[in-house]
Amino acid sequence: VQLQAFGGGLVQAGSSLRLSCVASGRTSNKYAEGWFRQVPGKDREFVAAISWSFGRTSYADSVKGRFTISRDNAKNTVYLQMNSLKPDDTAVYYCATRIAYSSAAYYTREDEYIYWGQGTQVTVSS
Repeated sequence: VQLQAFGGGLVQAGSSLRLSCVASGRTSNKYAEGWFRQVPGKDREFVAAISWSFGRTSYADSVKGRFTISRDNAKNTVYLQMNSLKPDDTAVYYCATRIAYSSAAYYTREDEYIYWGQGTQVTVSS
């Protein structure tokens, strides 16, 4: 399984960005997805997660109400819509995926994921 994330960039505070993560090599869509982010010198932190079915989602408190995770199983793609961006959102954003044990399961811990994308830089200027 390979993941390719893209859509990052340099934006001003208050702007929006949409990250995409395309998966290849999977034999089914029964994979839960997640987004994490990391800044230099800090641990990677959870941002958002989505189940493979039923659209169940979970968000970090710091992004709740501003970010939306979604997926298009037909395109093997998961999205992270980021609105009202703040300088504190500056980080490298990683997508991750794993086989889901149930259709409604999502995962919020880094060590629960098996496959990771290469990361895409998001920089928010004040």
